Amino acid sequence: MDTKTTYDFENKPVLGNGIYTAVDIAKILRVKESKVRRWINVYWDGEIGAQFGEKYSWNITGNRAVSFHTMVEFYIMLLFSEAGVQPKAVIKAHKELSHMFKTPFPFAKKEVLHNIQVSGRDIYIELNENIQRLNGTKQLAFRLIKQFYKNLEFDKDEIAMRFWPLGKEIAIVVDPSRKFGSPILAENNIYPETLYNHYLAGDPINYLAHIYEISEKEILDAIKFCEAA
Repeated sequence: MDTKTTYDFENKPVLGNGIYTAVDIAKILRVKESKVRRWINVYWDGEIGAQFGEKYSWNITGNRAVSFHTMVEFYIMLLFSEAGVQPKAVIKAHKELSHMFKTPFPFAKKEVLHNIQVSGRDIYIELNENIQRLNGTKQLAFRLIKQFYKNLEFDKDEIAMRFWPLGKEIAIVVDPSRKFGSPILAENNIYPETLYNHYLAGDPINYLAHIYEISEKEILDAIKFCEAA
């Protein structure tokens, strides 16, 4: 099989796909930049990319950058890590799911995320009423615990299109079709850093809400996002 023609890679800057450096991803996901660089180099460009003969990243102004869907996959990998799953198990699952669903971005696909679960340190997927452990053994198991996609929105093809880093109740969204994918307030294109810098300068929250014609909650959400990042 010619994987280069079968799989649609997003490994060059394209308007609407988003452009995220390791610094951007570390800020959005609130993880160390060194961890993101390791994920890019060792896993996505290395072990996972090798099966397709492709890299997931490209060079931009001397830095490695990836698309929105790769960033979403980093988010899912982070969730797996928090659930106690080792990176090797995640990579095995990614490889199986890539071939199963014929996509280099299985962790950005709604059907995968809706049906994937974790039990202990193992990853499972339930398809057609069958539950399969994604470790190459095809062994069935029935202890399932977690859904992963509550902070994502999907397009008509059920591929991730928006990401809410702190949850949908917080008004900060990452949308690759808006402001090149930078985090912004969901109802407009205001960068949270803009509001946060005003706040640090001593501008009152009610004043900022009046000037920018937004709610005080949106100001507080912007502050929360920036302080978390």
